[in-house]
Amino acid sequence: MLVTLRWILAIGIVLPLPLAHAQEAVKDWTMQDASKVTATPEEISSSHFKPSDWYQATVPGTVLTTLVDNKVYPEPLYGENMRHIPESLNKTGYWYRSTVTIPSRYKHRQVWLHFAGINYAAEVWVNSQKVGTIRGAFLRGDFEVSRLVQPGHSSIVAVFVTPQPHPGIPHEHTVALGVGKNGGETAIDGPTFLSTIGWDWLAAVRDRDTGIWLPVTLSETGPVLVKNPFVTSELDNAHTYANLAISTTLENGTSKSVKGILTGVITGPSGDITFHEPVSLDAGRSRQIKLDSTSIPELHVMKPSLWWPNGYGAQSLYHLDLRFEVGGVVSQSVSTQFGIRKVEYQVPDSDNLTISVNGVRIMIRGGNWGLDEAMKRIPRERLDAQFHMHALAHMNMIRNWVGQSTSPDFYDLADRYGILLWDEFFQPNPGDGPNVTDIPTYMANVTDKVLRYRNHPAIAVWCARNEGYPPKALDEAIKAKMLILDPSRLYQSNSADGRGVSSHGPYFWRSPRYFYAFNESFKTEVGSVSIPTIESIQGMMPKEDWESINDDWAQHDLAKGAQRGDEYPLVLAKRYGKIRNLADFVRKSQLANYETFRAIYEGRNAEMFKTTTGVITWMSHPAQPSFVWQLYHYDLEPNASLFAVEKASEPIHIQLNESNGAIQVVNNTANKLSNLTATATVFSLDGEKALGKSYPVNDIPASTTVKIAQIEVPARISSIYFVKLDLTNSSGSVVSTNFYWQNVAQDDFAALETMTPVSLNASGSSHVEGDKTILEVDLKNNTNTIALMTHLQLHRGPSGERVLPAFYSDNYISLVPGETRQVTIQAATKDLKQESPVIEIDGYNVTVKAVNSALAIQDNQNARPSYWPASEIVP
Repeated sequence: MLVTLRWILAIGIVLPLPLAHAQEAVKDWTMQDASKVTATPEEISSSHFKPSDWYQATVPGTVLTTLVDNKVYPEPLYGENMRHIPESLNKTGYWYRSTVTIPSRYKHRQVWLHFAGINYAAEVWVNSQKVGTIRGAFLRGDFEVSRLVQPGHSSIVAVFVTPQPHPGIPHEHTVALGVGKNGGETAIDGPTFLSTIGWDWLAAVRDRDTGIWLPVTLSETGPVLVKNPFVTSELDNAHTYANLAISTTLENGTSKSVKGILTGVITGPSGDITFHEPVSLDAGRSRQIKLDSTSIPELHVMKPSLWWPNGYGAQSLYHLDLRFEVGGVVSQSVSTQFGIRKVEYQVPDSDNLTISVNGVRIMIRGGNWGLDEAMKRIPRERLDAQFHMHALAHMNMIRNWVGQSTSPDFYDLADRYGILLWDEFFQPNPGDGPNVTDIPTYMANVTDKVLRYRNHPAIAVWCARNEGYPPKALDEAIKAKMLILDPSRLYQSNSADGRGVSSHGPYFWRSPRYFYAFNESFKTEVGSVSIPTIESIQGMMPKEDWESINDDWAQHDLAKGAQRGDEYPLVLAKRYGKIRNLADFVRKSQLANYETFRAIYEGRNAEMFKTTTGVITWMSHPAQPSFVWQLYHYDLEPNASLFAVEKASEPIHIQLNESNGAIQVVNNTANKLSNLTATATVFSLDGEKALGKSYPVNDIPASTTVKIAQIEVPARISSIYFVKLDLTNSSGSVVSTNFYWQNVAQDDFAALETMTPVSLNASGSSHVEGDKTILEVDLKNNTNTIALMTHLQLHRGPSGERVLPAFYSDNYISLVPGETRQVTIQAATKDLKQESPVIEIDGYNVTVKAVNSALAIQDNQNARPSYWPASEIVP
């Protein structure tokens, strides 16, 4: 019989749900190369063993991270340091050891030892007894150790971690050899960080990210476990109600039958729901419990708060707490986060993949993550900043390429920022390595990944393989497993085929007009070189390498390969004129960044929901300091690419079709647009207004792009000219603005060098809100010349150090004569380190009048080509 507390809910009272004690972290680890340890596992995991000359281990972390933290090696990602770290690190095993006190409150309870993630394989020992093994980077290890430990006393945990069996031979990135062939033998091992053998975006990581890379914890339970809770929702078309369904597995680990009560509490924006279900469990057996709105009317939720992708609505989240009680004592309590939303994958007028959420078509504007960080140094605060920047850029999807960025915080932050996930399993392009051979290990890791993360509303697509199909038997096995574990989500076998999906680049810098021609509906990979700021470059390599594109630059991906890094400097000089030095290289590269990354998305905007439904840039996120495929640098400073994507991906957007000259308005919202005005203004190179024309904008349907007019350019305009587009509402407020540099000859912008320098007027203020410092900077161009690509950068004074991360409402801004713009900047107050905020400004032809009032503003001399001597950086 089902028991519910309708009378309690009716009077607005919710009984408190006793939560299980928080898991206890296992800390204070030491580590040593197993070849240097002669003791047996039984001895190592005993209290009598005294580790001598072992390293203080970084857990969570990798072997290489521990060695770096112990000053054995310098920072591997700086300069060419990784080249000098031996490959032998991936040819040996490692012992980890910790002494942990078992909490006294665990007395008379089952004691559990949990591993959230190790790479690649592990033997786990407790007090001289082997308790189990783990194999695969994405498989949890949960071990019941009650018989081996005593609450209130210390225990020894020792873990023998071994690298993946096939670490392969990496290709070194050099100018002469380029970035080389991607991948290799690492692929044969499947669920691991196979990219660490080296890819065209990552130099080989010497330990292949071997280690205990996620936390180790202790917990306690009673006789019955509550496992793998799963919440699904069915939403009506009018969004007036949702029917929830909950399933979980109860496992009786004892030799006696057990009777108890399963209690659940759902908390969220729509109010709280409490329910109870009596359950009987046979000795040593498991039972799956399924609950729905038929059996529990409270699971029929009226006026639910919905989870929406970024830019389409709020990211409302609910929490389910489940506990099982035996005789009034909680055996185990677990919790999970979920969202109420409805995801669909096809529309009546197309066979192509078209993602709709809650009945609204979502034009996918995403970015690929190859690996979250080369050495798995992924504190939540860093991941939060990266998701924050994706959200500011109006992106709504991240592709977890080959599952390399899988971690609990990754999914939680995707939920909170409204970033849909194209989530993959662990097979690269068939040309980048052999098929996986250990199928049981592979399927165990796939299964546990799905069970672990399937409640996250952000996950939209499960994909089996990058740019290829899995072997047929494996593909069928995964399909069958998904029908059991998560039948409502799309399973896509291949990231480059099926449902109008395609991949394969191109990956090199191209003129904007080329991004308007495509043959695929849903593009999972297309990208470009993306040069960081000069400060980021100076921070990633020694000074002697700044002015010479050498092997250090190749180590950071600017070399021969799919990115055509060897050609890029020459292409840049041909388009924008002779490159004076590093500062000039960066200055002109920001123009190239902005042009291309805006076009990647505006090219798709032009055909939104006609011939295209999505584009995912390769990549939005770097795993190491890089010159390519990124919206922000490894140090978390955004470059012009991020703000170009932010511009192109606005919810309501005006754009110039750079392939045919059409002025288009893009409506990404669920509502029709009316009573707007589009204005096109053309300026000559010297800043003189040559033409201005306005057009009424009415009745733009939801999720649609409409041509408003054809751009008109005076016949006698200068060869280089500028186009400013503005979309305003009925009160004259700007809804969208956009700015382009154009050339009658299309690809020659060397004459931009002749633009008159502009000294901007700037003022600003700052204030503190909670733990954030908010700055507002007002810019005004009082000259008769266009200020091209004005760049703001937050520093702290008097040290002059950059504040990273900092979140800008806009940047790389072009201002026509008389134009003003306000930029808001947000940073964590702690990152100012008790210094004052200072805004430094540079740009293509921009200087600034120094201000030393409420908010100090000054010129960024470091970014000026004239500040540095000429070099032969691009002959």
